[in-house]
Amino acid sequence: MTVAPFGRRRAVLAAIRKVGSYHLLEVVDRHGPDPEPGQFYMLAATSGWGAGEDERPFLPRAFSAMGGRDGRLWFMLEDIGPGTHRLARLQKGEPLWVTGPLGHGFRIGTPPTPARRPILTGGGVGVPPLIFLSQALVEQGIAPTLQFGFRDTQHAAIAASFDTVQIATDDGSVGHHGLVTELLIRELDDDPHATVYACGPPGMLEAIRRICVEREVPAQLALESGMACGFGACFGCVVPLAAGGYARVCVDGPVLDATALDHVPAH
Repeated sequence: MTVAPFGRRRAVLAAIRKVGSYHLLEVVDRHGPDPEPGQFYMLAATSGWGAGEDERPFLPRAFSAMGGRDGRLWFMLEDIGPGTHRLARLQKGEPLWVTGPLGHGFRIGTPPTPARRPILTGGGVGVPPLIFLSQALVEQGIAPTLQFGFRDTQHAAIAASFDTVQIATDDGSVGHHGLVTELLIRELDDDPHATVYACGPPGMLEAIRRICVEREVPAQLALESGMACGFGACFGCVVPLAAGGYARVCVDGPVLDATALDHVPAH
């Protein structure tokens, strides 16, 4: 696990562009280590973020890295609330606060067990860590199966650069008309000797957890949770464990084995 330096640090936005419904951010972070797939950062704008007379105070927002190398980081966000709206309005060259990389990422080994093919199943804003993981696997000479689920064509535009990705959309406008978990079931029916890596909304992850536990297929789930601190101090992101007790998503996760969880709770 890559450990973050203590405290937040000032980074600079190198580029921002809109792809369909999402904004892609490229950030220059010269003083932090490169992340591992599945790790996350807490992001905040250095101005217009809160505490001003006409500003709503915000907590930093947690985002999984979509990539990270040589002091550059990539993130994907959807402009759906005051925090993401401010980040989406950042301009090239503008500073922002970053804290990370945080948490435990995916465990893929060097290389992962060849006998089990990797299936990467994600939905919506849960796609970035799987894109990062896919790149890491390809660099090891392993071609994963990619399955991404979205609401519609606009949201699915982020997957256009992947030639072999299986896409599901809620409205049927792109790829399979239905849930991405239906694609996963089809894939496991064809060849169950796989390891599943997943990230997405809680309902999707709970469905994947059930599917994989029932079929005894190893699965690692990157959980999404509202986080106030990112350091395990506030206990605001806990999830119930199968053996009893709770895990904190920010420090014990965000990636946890499906068998370790009692269930994936809704936000």
